[in-house]
Amino acid sequence: MDNGFYDQAVCACPAHRYYYDAGEVVGLVKVKMWNSTINKKASRAPSAPGNGRVRPAPDGNGARPDGSIEKIGEIRQELESLVGLSSVKKHINEIYAFMEIQKRRQKEKLHSEAQALHMVFKGNPGTGKTSVARILGRLFREAGILPKGHLQEVERADLVGEYIGHTAQKTREQIKKSLGGILFIDEAYSLARGGEKDFGKEAIDTIVKGMEDSKNNLVIILAGYKEEMDRFMETNPGLRSRFPIHINFPDYSTRELLCIADMMLDQREYRLTNGAREELRLIIESLCRLHQHNGNARLVRNLVERAMRVQAVRLVALPATGRDDLVLITREDMVVARDTVYN
Repeated sequence: MDNGFYDQAVCACPAHRYYYDAGEVVGLVKVKMWNSTINKKASRAPSAPGNGRVRPAPDGNGARPDGSIEKIGEIRQELESLVGLSSVKKHINEIYAFMEIQKRRQKEKLHSEAQALHMVFKGNPGTGKTSVARILGRLFREAGILPKGHLQEVERADLVGEYIGHTAQKTREQIKKSLGGILFIDEAYSLARGGEKDFGKEAIDTIVKGMEDSKNNLVIILAGYKEEMDRFMETNPGLRSRFPIHINFPDYSTRELLCIADMMLDQREYRLTNGAREELRLIIESLCRLHQHNGNARLVRNLVERAMRVQAVRLVALPATGRDDLVLITREDMVVARDTVYN
């Protein structure tokens, strides 16, 4: 049994719980920003009773409370600290910079354009699409783009009904829950799988109408496999123009997945022995060869959590355990976890 500690300094990955990768941005569409509408209303509001003054709201031109600016910096730093994702970081920073500069142009009474923020996330399971959406929601909230910035995550079953009219009702309900934040539709391509008579088409039509009715108060993200999403975008002539931002999420490399495993373990105060880490590397490489959709960070999480349970079974039979026993996951633990995944 190996008892060596893996030196985590060799993996220069920040300790963080979000993992994802890369993309491309396509096109701009003119849309009003949420805060510009709110600010016009605020400027006409009557004076607050008791102090004779109107409390200024953010003016949509870049002026924000110091706390909000600090939070935006923290969110952007969180984005930069993620494993990989150089391309997606670049594009998200471009989107944020563009919106910020348009606000400053408004302040100087220059012509300005807002950007449509509806997006398509393309990638295999476990590449971090949901995690990125959550970060974006928080960024848009602090930047004054969305009032809430919450994430409403749905799939086909949440949108498609069982009889005529039911689908439109269910879809409208999900849109209503998402107002002020992001509606994240996972495996969105499944809405177009049933052909012309399938109720999924009704869901698509309702989503498109909801985008127009709530364009100042809602961001929609469609997510799924790359090839499936490309075909899905062709099913409705208006979809591609309404979703100008396309972000690709490539599979993680073995090195990146090992870094993700190290971070997951570090958060839980566990460590891999040298043998356990080598076994994990072999598992990742073999599964990547065997399966096109290998699970990525989701696979690593499942392996880590399984190995923790296997370690617990091994330790609970001992009459006494020390700190190192409780912290270390051995090669033998990882082998048992591997067998579960393979079977």
